[in-house]
Amino acid sequence: MNIDGFEIERKFLIAMPDEAFLKTCSASAITQTYLACEGNTSERVRERAYPDHCEYTHTIKYRLNNMRRIEDERVIDENTYTTLLKRADPARRPIRKVRYCFEHDGRLWELDVFPFWKNSAYLEIELTGENEAFTLPPGLRLKREVTDDPRYTNAALSLHIPDEE
Repeated sequence: MNIDGFEIERKFLIAMPDEAFLKTCSASAITQTYLACEGNTSERVRERAYPDHCEYTHTIKYRLNNMRRIEDERVIDENTYTTLLKRADPARRPIRKVRYCFEHDGRLWELDVFPFWKNSAYLEIELTGENEAFTLPPGLRLKREVTDDPRYTNAALSLHIPDEE
C-alpha cells in the first residue's frame, strides 16, 4: 500500500516458472475466502500458512479503477477468522494458492501459483504511483499484462477460472 492509503498494483499472467526459480523464493500457502458484500467493494478473510505459523487477515477493498483501490486490511486472530468465515459468499469458491515472494531491482514481487492452472502463474507488483517505472524480472516468460482484465482478479477467479491460453 502506498503512503496515501491506496493499493496500486500491476498484474501479469506468466508461464509457470521452473522449480529451480521457485526454490529461490520464500513461500506461503494462502486460502482466501470472499465474504458476501455489494457494489465496488470486496471483502475477504485470508489464512496464510508459513512453515512455523499462520497469519489471519481481514481485508476490505474499495475499487476505484483497475489499478487503484482503497484497502483496509488488518491482522485478526484465528477465532475472528473462523467467525468471519460464516459470512462466506456461497456463490464464490475459496481461492487456494502458493505465494512466492522475491526481490528484483529493490522491489518485492509476488508470484501466485494456483492448483487450477498447470502452465500459468500470476505475477504482481505493488507501486507507489500509477505511472511508476519498473522492470520485469528476468527469466520469467510474460504471457500478457492482466491489470485491466477483470477476469484475473482473485475475486473474479473465485467465481470463474479463465482457460489457460
